[in-house]
Amino acid sequence: MIKKTSLEKDAMRVLKETSRTFYIPITLLKQPLKMAVGSAYLCMRAIDEIEDHEALDNDTKHVLLNKISSLLLLDRFDKQAYSELLEPYKTILPEVTLRLGEWIEVCPTGIVGKVLESTSIMAKGMADWAKRDWVVHTEEDLDDYTYYVAGLVGVMLSDIWEWYDGTVTDRDLAIGYGRGLQAVNMLRNQEEDAERGVHFIPDGWKRADLFTYASNNLAKADIYIKSIETRHILHFCKIPLALAKRTLKAMQDGKEKMSRNEVEQTVEEIVNE
Repeated sequence: MIKKTSLEKDAMRVLKETSRTFYIPITLLKQPLKMAVGSAYLCMRAIDEIEDHEALDNDTKHVLLNKISSLLLLDRFDKQAYSELLEPYKTILPEVTLRLGEWIEVCPTGIVGKVLESTSIMAKGMADWAKRDWVVHTEEDLDDYTYYVAGLVGVMLSDIWEWYDGTVTDRDLAIGYGRGLQAVNMLRNQEEDAERGVHFIPDGWKRADLFTYASNNLAKADIYIKSIETRHILHFCKIPLALAKRTLKAMQDGKEKMSRNEVEQTVEEIVNE
């Protein structure tokens, strides 16, 4: 019990170090929901770090993510096999990735299967996109990519809400919620992505079209949260949504991002509703 409690605290430390958007809303959740969502985030962040890693070539990413996807579907996650898989890259991969097996251990028993399933699907989708060099030609391509890297997060969270207290939410709207947050990140990181040769904007689209794509999906998030009555879950969902909307507005006004004070004010307004 002491070891698990220590691991849970360490998981929250790593979460704080790796997430600017979700750490605060996760801390507002009650147990065991807080640890379920925290574990789920860390699992998905672990594979996301492989997808984004600048020192790994796309073929390596494709192989690693496919193998991780398969490991996540085993009856019991094989930490030894995972460690051996990452051994050649352990000096360049971050802590959150190397410790995937431990994040699985702190996930509550009743929901861990869903978390592993969603993370596996995400890893497989990322592997396929690595093989495609992340080349987006159409809006359908963009929908497919944003589904795997963000829409699945929404679906998984909906599964977690239902497991926790029976809260039922629309999975399609949950996907839209995830897509909206991802589109805002794409807009914010567009120049950085371009520098590493990644372009997520469909052929013929201008930056304004991506703003529209983000806004349309965030509108689905507005509908999504209307079915949530549990106060701390509602706060969790409202905070990233409000931050995304205000970040979008800031960029439309010519700013790069929200200020720290604006972020803190946004969180305070929602928590004190």
